[in-house]
Amino acid sequence: MLRSDRPLRYISRTLAVVSATIVLLILVFLVREAAPALLELGFTRFFTDNSWHPLSGQYNLVPMIVATCLTSVGALVIAAPLGIASSLFIHFYAHPAWMNWHRRLIEILAGIPSVVFGLWGLVVLAPLIANLGGSGQNLFTATIVLGLMILPTVALLSDVAIAALPRESIYAAAALGLGRAAIIATVVLPGARRGIGSAMVLALTRALGETMAVLMLAGNIVELPTSLMSPGRTLNANIALELGYASSAHRSVLFVSGLLMMFLVSAIVIGSSWRGSHSNARG
Repeated sequence: MLRSDRPLRYISRTLAVVSATIVLLILVFLVREAAPALLELGFTRFFTDNSWHPLSGQYNLVPMIVATCLTSVGALVIAAPLGIASSLFIHFYAHPAWMNWHRRLIEILAGIPSVVFGLWGLVVLAPLIANLGGSGQNLFTATIVLGLMILPTVALLSDVAIAALPRESIYAAAALGLGRAAIIATVVLPGARRGIGSAMVLALTRALGETMAVLMLAGNIVELPTSLMSPGRTLNANIALELGYASSAHRSVLFVSGLLMMFLVSAIVIGSSWRGSHSNARG
């Protein structure tokens, strides 16, 4: 290794250790704050209690876990095809004069604060959804807005993954007489699948952690949702609503919710990494 590379190596190692330490300290903090509830109540009560009524000693988290998963997965179902289509449009269909404009618009969408998305959903989208029944403040409205919020993550990272593909393989496919649709289906999407998959994982984890827009639009009723048209409350919205006045066991249970969120995100990331490494081993 060149001597001039040593400072960069030391800096990189130090920053990597600091990053990992921050994550571990967050985990330790959550475990410490959640420990009183876990020791006093046990883990199973968060799934077997009759309802969520902390003042009455009822701490069922299942309705909020289901609402969190429904909105996050539903948002990814909306954002994934739109984001991938956006990146394909930039590379294969957009006029050169429009490529950068399209990217800038997606980047602007990524920078809009979540509360602005929430206000738009509350004023514009919720009345439209209300025509289908109910007040319009339900999981469906929250899912649509959440899908728009994570759309730039899928679009921009998919754009990078496609841009990193070797141009030679695309040119070779074109030389064989394949049209754009066939090149996309047989060369581009298979070649960029890891990058696109990483984009979807990152978008899903962002959707799981989103609070403000979901809090404004989901209806905030703690009940087991029967469909996306039902009102509901997510785990993170529940923490934001109740942590300010919670005390003793109630407060500790809210940290159990945060611990569950962190484990859920960790499981998604680890599962994605394992699947990627397993695919490489088979390849």
